[in-house]
Amino acid sequence: MLIDFHHAVTYVAARLAGFEQKEALTVAHAAQYVDDATSVQTIRFSNKALYRRTSSSHKMLDMRNLQDEANHVVWLPFHFLPGNDQLDAGTDFEGSFIEKIICRSNSPVAREMVDLAISQKGKAYSLQLLGITMHVYADTWAHQGFAGVVHPVNEVEDAQEIGQSGVFEASLKDLLWDFVEDIIPPLGHGRAGVFPDMPFLEWKYLNGKGAWIVRNNTVDFIDAVDHMIKAMQRFLEKKETGLDEENRVAIEKCFREFKSKDADKRHKMWLEAIANGEIPGLGKEKIQYIIGNKKGSWKYEALGSSFDLPLYDYDKSFLTSDWKLFQDSIKAHQFNLLHEILPKYEICAA
Repeated sequence: MLIDFHHAVTYVAARLAGFEQKEALTVAHAAQYVDDATSVQTIRFSNKALYRRTSSSHKMLDMRNLQDEANHVVWLPFHFLPGNDQLDAGTDFEGSFIEKIICRSNSPVAREMVDLAISQKGKAYSLQLLGITMHVYADTWAHQGFAGVVHPVNEVEDAQEIGQSGVFEASLKDLLWDFVEDIIPPLGHGRAGVFPDMPFLEWKYLNGKGAWIVRNNTVDFIDAVDHMIKAMQRFLEKKETGLDEENRVAIEKCFREFKSKDADKRHKMWLEAIANGEIPGLGKEKIQYIIGNKKGSWKYEALGSSFDLPLYDYDKSFLTSDWKLFQDSIKAHQFNLLHEILPKYEICAA
């Protein structure tokens, strides 16, 4: 899933769950920021204070993608959550390690991750942590069947659209893709290109085990929204009603009609739909996502600069800034997954 879902749809889900607008904006911003936090450089202040940040994503052509350790600490906990073959913790499993770490939608691991994030309610970074958790949770639907390591299980052959979107040619296989496929390692759904992330797409492909997999992204994404709303209702200690029919129809309509390969264009369509009151459970609400160091971004507000500097002026407000709290929650989420949850399923990751 990309910015259209992780920011705009997460915002919609948070509002429908019962969050006030300001809180929903924080959750949605954190959910998208997972894809944008690619830097690891330590922040240094002129008063000798330091803050060590952590990355929650790598760019597709980042050399770190070829390093098993880097994949274990980024792709597994933040994007391709191990699904343990949908088995509960403590269940005997005779398959291989790779089978245990293939991502599965709404797996027992994913549900335990959500429960742990909810248990952190009250911490200073609880909303940022919830946003990160919603990103990972949603991705278990989009990334199901793929693993966050370089492995033949992620091979994809003859990926092709079988629906009627009219956006893609009949097949992903062409001369350009043959060339790109040789460059991109079999990591996650890299070999499937953007197909798993397109909300409007029905498609199929031959997986690394030689089996045909048929996917309807719209159905999967709607199911993800329903479960996200229920999870956030639990966070708010509300009754778990999930996605009501009127909003289900409206959201599905947006998924099916916002047909563009460009995630930023789909994101803009979502922001316009929200601003125009096209989601019944919301009013006419204007929201935005400012990335990087631009004025108004989380990083700018925390560090006071539009540029990466060797030294920043320190202000005590840094400690309570959204950017710093997001970074704190990255560390908390990463530790929780790798050292508390996954070992219960006999999954040893970095």
